[in-house]
Order: sequence, then C-alpha cells, then structure tokens
Amino acid sequence: MKVNPLRKLETLGQSVWLDYIRSDLIESGELKRLIEEDGLRGMTSNPAIFEKAIAESTIYDRDILQKALKTKDVISIYEALSQRDVQNAADVFLPVYEKTSGQDGYVSLEVNPHLAHDTDGTIKEARRLYAALDRPNVLIKVPATDEGIVAIRKLISEGISVNVTLLFGLPRYRQIIEAYLSGLEARAAQGRTVRNIASVASFFLSRIDTLIDPPVKKKFDPEGKYSEIAKKIYGQVAISSAKAAYQIYKDIFGSERFKKLAAMGARKQRLLWASTSTKNPEYSDIKYIEEIIGPETVNTVPPETLDAYRDHGDPKSRLEKDIAEAEWVMAQLSELGINIDTLTQQLEDEGVKKFNEPFDRLMESIRKKATK
Repeated sequence: MKVNPLRKLETLGQSVWLDYIRSDLIESGELKRLIEEDGLRGMTSNPAIFEKAIAESTIYDRDILQKALKTKDVISIYEALSQRDVQNAADVFLPVYEKTSGQDGYVSLEVNPHLAHDTDGTIKEARRLYAALDRPNVLIKVPATDEGIVAIRKLISEGISVNVTLLFGLPRYRQIIEAYLSGLEARAAQGRTVRNIASVASFFLSRIDTLIDPPVKKKFDPEGKYSEIAKKIYGQVAISSAKAAYQIYKDIFGSERFKKLAAMGARKQRLLWASTSTKNPEYSDIKYIEEIIGPETVNTVPPETLDAYRDHGDPKSRLEKDIAEAEWVMAQLSELGINIDTLTQQLEDEGVKKFNEPFDRLMESIRKKATK
C-alpha cells in the first residue's frame, strides 16, 4: 500500500498546514479527517479566503441574517463569523497542539488589512482579537510592513503569538527575526515568561517567480549577452530565496543570543512557506512543496495543492541541497539588471492591496446578504 506522501513530510520535519477555512469543513468532520489521515497540523486564513467562503456560497447566509438583527455593522458581523470559525478550528486542532507540546496545532486570524501601515492600530486590534479568540493555539497574522514590524516586537513582548505574513525579501526577513528576538528579550527583562509564545514567518514564494520570471524571460534572446544565465535562473528565484532564508534561520536560531532565550523556554520562530499554489502552468503543481522540504519548517497549502501532493508527491529533504547553486541564482539577478530588493518591496505593497480589495468586497457581500 502506498504511503501517503503528506504523512511522510512529517517524518522529514515539515508540518503541513491548510491555507483555507470554511465552517462546513469544520462542522462536517472533514477537518478532523484531514488531521487523522493526512497529518494536517495547522490552518491559516486571510481576508481573501473568508471573502471566497462567505461571498461565493450560501453557507453563511442564515448566520449573517441572524446577526444582522442585532447589528448592521458589517465588520462586527464578519468578526463574529470569522472568530467563531477560528475558535472551532482551534478546538479541533487542540489535540495536535497538546501532542506536539505547542509546536503545531495553530489556526491564524489576520488583523484588518487596512491597518497594514498603522502600528498603533495593529497592536490594538491584535490584542483585541487574541483576547476574543481565547485559545492557546491561535496566531494573529500581522503583515511584514515597516509599521507591522514595530507592532510585532510589541505583541511578542506582551506574549501574543504572531504569524508574520506578506514576507517576500531576505532583508525584511532579518528585520522580522530581530523583532521577534527583541520582543522576547524585552519580555524576559520584565521578568515575564517567554514560554508558550509561538511565531512563524510566512515567506511568500510563487508570487516572487510570477513577478520576476517575465523580465528574466526577456533575456532569452540567443544573441543576448546573458541568455544562458537567464535560462538557468528562470523559475528558480523563489526556491533560491527560500533556501537562503533557511540558512539565515539556522544561523540566527543557532546563535548564542537565541540559546540564552531558549534556556528560558523560548521557541524558534519557524519559517512558513506560503503562496505555494503554482501560478505558472509550465511548472509542476507541487513545485513549491517539493524543493523546500526541510526540518523545522511549515508549508501552508490550499486544498487543491494538498490533494495534488497526496496524489503524486515525492517527499525528500531538499531544502539544504544545492545551496551554492541557490546563492549563484540570487547573485545573477543584478547581472540581468534585476533589483530583487526593489521587486520584493513591490510585492509587499501589492500584497497589502491584494488583501484590502477582497476584504472590501467581503464587507459589501455581507452588507447585501444582511439586507435580504
């Protein structure tokens, strides 16, 4: 009998989380089945996921109408529904959380995306959501903007577990780790425990290739000076970025600085691979799982990618293979006139917009459903 590839990932040190949430998934027992049969170890959500779940189905219609009898504030209705789903999912994942001693079993809920450039607003909302959810195995998602990084440090210092989202670039990743470590240090300096604080840094992958591949492909001209280089790095930048990020992770979380915190019970902030559905039909539908399997990492996948990996995944630890080649790929970008830091900043800016737009559509959908 064929071994489920998803279960084998667990033996290689990688946790699979589902990038999807909907009430019927939880209530039908399907989520519990995925945990038991596929070894699913967590769940993430974002405004686009809730927009699709609420706007494109009738599952929430009755709840919306009932809640609209008490309030016409669409944000309040959304928060009631999203918090209920996250709490219910967290309850289903609680045995995973307990079995793994708090390593896995988390469900994430994002702050209002319109607060991405508002530090004080993000801190205030994260505190409120964390208290309202009232579960040990929830993460509050905070975007990795300049303003978000300041908020992350403060939230960690207050003992609020954080999923850092919309991360694209390596310099930004270093800032996120610094925010996490300094937040822990600030908390320890106050004489407060650093145990039971969890965090993941969600590195978005497929969007990197989606943005960088077109200018790279333009260099394919056989008469061009950099044609061969372009062909070699085409479709390789996201995976190379992930491998570089993992080396940073190992270096910093193996440092004396972190060892002091670990001695107090602090956890590592694991890398989470996000945006793992393949956008380019030229690539394998499991490209953003296969090449980045490694210890102490998380891969969050949409249902379609989960199904694809279960069907034809080939799990092997590859995250630390061909590191020199990955470094070469990143170094060649400047040769092609591509500034990776500028482009990852563009992706961050676009990412905020891509969360704001579905959030606004979601509010409008709730408004319409509430007045039927």
